[in-house]
Amino acid sequence: MESKYQILLVEDDPNLSMVIQDYLEMQSYQTELAHDGVEGFEAFQKKKYDLIILDVMMPRKDGFSLAEDIRKTDQQTPIIFLTAKALKEDRINGFKTGCDDYITKPFSSEELSLRIQAILKRCSIQSEASPERPEFYHFGNYTFDLNTMELKSSSFQKVLTKREAELLQYLCKNKGQLLKREAILKAIWGNDDYFNGRSMDVFIAKLRKYLKSDGRIQITNVHGTGFRFEIED
Repeated sequence: MESKYQILLVEDDPNLSMVIQDYLEMQSYQTELAHDGVEGFEAFQKKKYDLIILDVMMPRKDGFSLAEDIRKTDQQTPIIFLTAKALKEDRINGFKTGCDDYITKPFSSEELSLRIQAILKRCSIQSEASPERPEFYHFGNYTFDLNTMELKSSSFQKVLTKREAELLQYLCKNKGQLLKREAILKAIWGNDDYFNGRSMDVFIAKLRKYLKSDGRIQITNVHGTGFRFEIED
């Protein structure tokens, strides 16, 4: 039985790409292969995928540039970066472009499979969560529609990325509570390692920027512990 999941793999190393594609198809994922960033973007424009796996260092268009182009029109499809570079700056750059996970080469096929499963499971849960009952959040001058991922006020309007929307929803559901960093990371990122922690800080900063027009709304740092999402009356 074929999997319902469609994966786009963009990897310029012919040997590695063949190994990954064969493995994914053994796991019943329907996998399309592109050999560079330009070819990958052309494939993305022609078809809807459930997951995109991008190598970072590629000819003609690198993975970061490709992810930025994808995110201009698609904020929801999850992206995993593959890279031989372990620099934390590259990981942070990857999360800034809107990726959902980051795997450093060499990696095991089991690790890749588990990360894919975790991301697809999270996306599946979200897509099946009562589409007939839109989830709206009202705080300060803002409204947040989880279904459309739109955050807006009288002077501001933005469609959030999937990760931004997940994080804001988590804050809204736990308004006024002290939220430990580890709890947020495990709920949204799946684990609480150092690089995911740095990524979370980037996304917290983004949400603060979006919400700055209403001074009553604060995402407060609690030193050494976590955050508190507060709205003054």
